[in-house]
Amino acid sequence: MLRLSALAGLALLGACASQAPLPAAEPTLPLPLQLHIERQLAGQRQDWLLVIQREGAAVRWSMMDPLGIPQARQRLVDGHWQADGLLPPNPEARELFAALLFALTPSAELAHNYPAARQDGGQRSLPPRWDIRYAQPLSFELNLPQGPHYRVSPLGEPTP
Repeated sequence: MLRLSALAGLALLGACASQAPLPAAEPTLPLPLQLHIERQLAGQRQDWLLVIQREGAAVRWSMMDPLGIPQARQRLVDGHWQADGLLPPNPEARELFAALLFALTPSAELAHNYPAARQDGGQRSLPPRWDIRYAQPLSFELNLPQGPHYRVSPLGEPTP
């Protein structure tokens, strides 16, 4: 029994260690935002619509496919993610949302919110997790070390 409890504790610690980093303080975001997310992995492409909006003290992240079918919903409340709705957990979406929060953080707030971040011109990274290359403030590529790779643009803008 003790061995089982120790293993469960280690598994919990491992899960906590793998959670995507969040900012020290909530960054100033131009909400509401509607973004087109293009996911690329192993030659496959998926498109999603992401809506980010303020909802009281929380920021709601709602992602759906082109047909409007919900793919993931999360609320960021007091620096913690909370499930929103009845969708099953989606660790990839939570990682994507955290990476987008990093990418959308204004440059003036970056050092305070992400002390390990690096920024140089049109590039930003949080080693070893995320690498962002900006075309414009709301149009960028987001790369994770083992993939997937994402292209992000404001909804309604054509993608290359």
